[in-house]
Amino acid sequence: MVVEVKGKVLIADLSGVYGEEGFPEALQAAGYDVVRLDFRTLEGTECYCDPEAETYLRKCFASCRERVRWIDGGDYHYLSKLFAEREKEPFTLVLLDHHPDDQAPALGEILSCGGWVRDLRRDCPALEGVIAVGPEGAIQTVEEFRSVFRETAPERVYVSLDKDVMDLADARTNWSQGELRLPQVLEMLRTVFESGAEVIGMDICGELSGAKGGHAEDFGVNLKTNRAIQAFISDYNYD
Repeated sequence: MVVEVKGKVLIADLSGVYGEEGFPEALQAAGYDVVRLDFRTLEGTECYCDPEAETYLRKCFASCRERVRWIDGGDYHYLSKLFAEREKEPFTLVLLDHHPDDQAPALGEILSCGGWVRDLRRDCPALEGVIAVGPEGAIQTVEEFRSVFRETAPERVYVSLDKDVMDLADARTNWSQGELRLPQVLEMLRTVFESGAEVIGMDICGELSGAKGGHAEDFGVNLKTNRAIQAFISDYNYD
């Protein structure tokens, strides 16, 4: 059997969950060129990223040009900032997440999974705005998203998807979750990809590792959803 060669996909592995799911192997079997960065022994990264780890990660990502980035569980969603902050031209962040991730950290001014959006607003002059899906008071439906996105009409977009925005039927995470189903999330992504806007990068997080209570069923649910998301992205030749 000849496997079609597809684009490059970056996997940032901090918890070991992707190995538990078998996701890298599934991508490789499907023809993707997988760039896997192993940070499992790096200290100071869970939920909060200490300054030494932040400096190290930023250096590691400096040469990464893959447009699709899988960045482990929601505890590491702050990695989105390290990618998005590199942008020098104006862009809009499309954030699908059950949580706003714009809270001041409890431990002082340190990069965190719950405050990275706040830090990105502060540190990245190119960020023009955030279109948020999931948190209370934000967009909740496909129709709302289409309306807001078309009204905003961004020319350049960075997409960050935390799977905790989805129902348990489609994603298993270690955070409280929303009620969106996978087809709804894909329809929102379709709106972005078919809008004509330049999608400058996309990252996906929201895995559930064994250390956080994940079991075989959870790994299976997340693997199925991950493969569907990656296949959808590739349909737009975006990888």
